[in-house]
Amino acid sequence: MALQCGIVGLPNVGKSTLFNCLSNAKAQSANFPFCTIEPNVGVITVPDERLIKLSQIDKARKIIPTTIEIVDIAGLVKGASKGEGLGNKFLGNIRETDAIIHVLRCFEDENITHVDGTINPVRDKEIIDTELQLKDLETVESRILKVKKQAQTGGDKIAKRLWEILIKYKDALEQGKSARSVVLDKEDALLAKEFMLLTAKPVLYVCNVDEGSAVSGNAFVEAVRESVKDENAEIIIIAAAIEADIAELETYDERQMFLEEIGLKESGVSRLICSAYKLLELKTYFTTGEKESHAWTFTDGMKAPQTAGVIHTDFEKGFIRAEVIKYEDYIEYRSEAGCREAGKISVEGKGYVVQDGDIMHFRFNV
Repeated sequence: MALQCGIVGLPNVGKSTLFNCLSNAKAQSANFPFCTIEPNVGVITVPDERLIKLSQIDKARKIIPTTIEIVDIAGLVKGASKGEGLGNKFLGNIRETDAIIHVLRCFEDENITHVDGTINPVRDKEIIDTELQLKDLETVESRILKVKKQAQTGGDKIAKRLWEILIKYKDALEQGKSARSVVLDKEDALLAKEFMLLTAKPVLYVCNVDEGSAVSGNAFVEAVRESVKDENAEIIIIAAAIEADIAELETYDERQMFLEEIGLKESGVSRLICSAYKLLELKTYFTTGEKESHAWTFTDGMKAPQTAGVIHTDFEKGFIRAEVIKYEDYIEYRSEAGCREAGKISVEGKGYVVQDGDIMHFRFNV
């Protein structure tokens, strides 16, 4: 699936260092603004212990995890909505992504310059928020002019709904609020997607801290928590410098030993990937056997034929039924045969909404 998270932030907050840790695609990392000119795209493996356990049960010869795409986007500065710095390029790149990973600098280091001279992650957040909101306001006002006449004549019901949605967005943006703060019903939310508003995208805040703050955070992190408390947004604490050290270690055991020494159960990168996957409203189902154990990505709410189409379009076109085993049952009964004998395989039709962790076997005819 081609859904992407874009990593954004002011220059020199640790975006490219974090991206390097996430992906084998190496972004240039340097101590000056705009070292990332073109967006770097990395295909990131999503860690999932369930896949490992399934492969162990079936003694699978091949393990194929699911992935997401992460895009490292050039740093933004104040005035970007008016074209300052790389503003237009930044805004164009972020518009193409499906969710935002917003990196905030929550550490002091006199050897790493800050574009505004001082460390203040709340101010940094507000700078980017403001630039995105200003660009969205420009978009909304332009669309209002286009649909207003159609809406007011009363003949075009869709135009009237679009105009009402746009007015809600305009009111919020003029108050310095992001578009995602506007509550819409399901139908209006689908209509609103065509606007492609920057601040309507879901956001995950990443507080990049020093090594000593990697476990419990610091005063900068607490200030960020307070500033986003009404946004219904997740915050993750990561020490990008530590993650860079972890990425250099060759074996899983070495990485785990390193994490234990600094008091962490898992790497920040693993937590970030899983949170980004969730942010995109993605779920995982599995196919498994001796040949391979395979994790497949689907969007939350998909029905069985659509998820079959993730494997191949023919599976969706010719869908007949799906045989479904719950992950917990597969672990308990140790095989498909064991689940069948225990009556733990359900046969589902076209209306079945696939659940995270389902083990699927599709029947189809083309």
